[in-house]
Amino acid sequence: YRHLDHHTAISISRTLPLRVNLGFANNAPMSNEPEKVRVRDARISCDGSGDVPAALGHPKVWLQIDERGYADCGYCDRRFILIGGPADKK
Repeated sequence: YRHLDHHTAISISRTLPLRVNLGFANNAPMSNEPEKVRVRDARISCDGSGDVPAALGHPKVWLQIDERGYADCGYCDRRFILIGGPADKK
């Protein structure tokens, strides 16, 4: 725990009891797998929006799916898989 670290799930105060931010520490299982998005075109863009408004995403980047059949976004850890390509394991 670092006093000024905004990533921390707990807050400590000298006058208030210890509290846990349940929205952050929800005991959800962590996964190393990227979010997979199946696409029809080999040239796609990603702005990180998905389920959130685009303003909360990241700068728009253009990705090219190569011979592996997928492209990974360097910002949001999404993997775009070309439908019918070598990485498409529906």
